[in-house]
Amino acid sequence: MGRPKYFTPAEVAAHNTADDLWVSFLGKVCDLTPLMNQYEGDALLLPIMECAGKDISYWFDPKTKDVLKYVDPQTSCVRYYTPRGRFVHVPPAGPRSDWASDIGEPWWRDRSYEVGLLSVKTRWIRIINTLTSQEQRLEVCSEETLDEILQRYLPYNCHARSYTWKHAGASLDMSKTLGGNNVLDDDPELEQLRLDRDLFTPAILLYFNDDLTEG
Repeated sequence: MGRPKYFTPAEVAAHNTADDLWVSFLGKVCDLTPLMNQYEGDALLLPIMECAGKDISYWFDPKTKDVLKYVDPQTSCVRYYTPRGRFVHVPPAGPRSDWASDIGEPWWRDRSYEVGLLSVKTRWIRIINTLTSQEQRLEVCSEETLDEILQRYLPYNCHARSYTWKHAGASLDMSKTLGGNNVLDDDPELEQLRLDRDLFTPAILLYFNDDLTEG
């Protein structure tokens, strides 16, 4: 298995319609568009649609990885806790003729919906092309390697592989993360000092390797 793909909260938030619906929960990012198509028109989709593009970890118990449960004070029965309303694959409170109990794996346990992981911490960096003086700000995942960050940068420079990437005068190991290359995350210290982190965004310098054969 290859490395998982990491996403920023902003990337998840961009998928916020019924035709393109992502959510994140318990560190996972899921594309629920197929689920929306399968149950199109079902009122049980409404709670999910209301949270399109958002993190819904608060719906789940981090220990059991299941929807939160509670004991109903009136019946003393264990029920799913769904304050936004019951949603797809959550069984009703009591027996019902319109509920098919044999649903298989509920969507929150079905790995076929998973597209990657939500970054625990995102970072802003400046990528400066020393040949053209072009500068691009990018929000990246702290878990990403420089090779993966390069993939994010390709739309701005399709020849990015033809450059040597450096920071503070040292060439970067593209197989390592920013932290692994000693590009430190100063956000906690800047926040403590009440300094604007935009003024201290680390810069990655790109040096042209003299040919454009690698695209």
